[in-house]
Amino acid sequence: MGYAQQLLREMGGFANFALSFSIISVLTGAVTLYGHGLKYGGPLQMLVGWPVVTLLTLFIAASLAELASAYPTAGALYHWSAILGGRGAGWLTAWLNSIGQFAITAGIDYGLAEFLAAMLGFSGRRPALFLCAAILLLHAALNHLGVRIVARLNDLSAWVHVFGVAILVGALSLFAPHQPAAFLLHRSGSGSEFAVGLLLACWTFTGYDASAHLSEETHDPSRNAPWGMVLAVLVSGIAGYAMLLAVTLSIGDLEAARAADNPFIFVLRGALGARGGNALVCVAMAAMWFCGLSSVTSNSRMLFAFARDGGLPFAHKLASVSPRFRSPHFAVWTSASMAFLVALWSDAYSAMVALSTIALYASYGLPILFGMRKRERLRGPWTLGRWSRAVTGVALGWIAVCMALFLLPPNQLAGYTFAGCLFALTLYWWFRMRSRFRGPPAIR
Repeated sequence: MGYAQQLLREMGGFANFALSFSIISVLTGAVTLYGHGLKYGGPLQMLVGWPVVTLLTLFIAASLAELASAYPTAGALYHWSAILGGRGAGWLTAWLNSIGQFAITAGIDYGLAEFLAAMLGFSGRRPALFLCAAILLLHAALNHLGVRIVARLNDLSAWVHVFGVAILVGALSLFAPHQPAAFLLHRSGSGSEFAVGLLLACWTFTGYDASAHLSEETHDPSRNAPWGMVLAVLVSGIAGYAMLLAVTLSIGDLEAARAADNPFIFVLRGALGARGGNALVCVAMAAMWFCGLSSVTSNSRMLFAFARDGGLPFAHKLASVSPRFRSPHFAVWTSASMAFLVALWSDAYSAMVALSTIALYASYGLPILFGMRKRERLRGPWTLGRWSRAVTGVALGWIAVCMALFLLPPNQLAGYTFAGCLFALTLYWWFRMRSRFRGPPAIR
């Protein structure tokens, strides 16, 4: 690929899987957006929406896995688009992925801050922003210290998520009063509102491209990175479905739950009492913390890879590696800082997660589209074979549907922001970067 090995190659297959599994984090996305799903779709959203999105996301993950196997680099999506679609395609993909990752990190850590503020008895936006800043500071510091500590924490994170879901489902199954199974067929709102509620699952299933971004720090990345992505989506889909059904069947008063400031906390406290409910919320918050840590890791590798090819302002600094810790330290702190700016940008949590979903799905779609046109150039050991074109066709169709859904009200702020970003990027490319940006070494 034309790059020297700068980053420390320390991760095994499980650690690579654990990173994407931690960023998907059903104890983050499915928890913080549980109220959104309950409002737009009700119990039927949990019964039908989640498994449908899981299945369709597997098509996207499999398409990206094939690309990751052929081109295992930290640039991941950016490199794939550049190699298969040209400099401009790679540059746009890199920016879309970076914007999406800034927004997803903001959504994760601000969501955790809101939960923490509620548990501590604080109300209002200011305490949540202060806590969000503190969480981001800790996540950046740990990532600065290097991939060894992050890899160990990701291994721990995977087990926290597995046992956390098991404990939550077990406690609700054994000790909470339950609604009849027919309760899951109850739908809130119209069909269009149900579609808007799919943001619950669609946002949860983002960030699994992290396995590809850590390719240069993973042993045998042509196999481990693809499997890391696909297995992270599959395992998260199963675990999340069990959790959502257990929580939804434990709702005592549906209308009161929908009206609560935090429906997830409301349901757990109502089902298990204040002490038991708070204990399970703390488990979910621990998982959110690990999720944010992994998100900063993935985001910083994207910035590092893009900067070393000169695609970003202050590229020399962003592409530098700490001589002591072998981590892209400037990229790490930039990732955390930009995430905090996104948290300041909107006081509507759904706008943050909608922006991250739109930008990330767009960055997934571009390399898949270019790869579909040039299948002969995908020669990695992880391959879809004769099913490749059909799988990528379904993946592209689903990406188009998701982007259309989350550009519409009530997510119009995310839509306007995304359109503004595209306009600014177009001007930046045509008037400055078109003649300066050379792309990765593989296409020079």
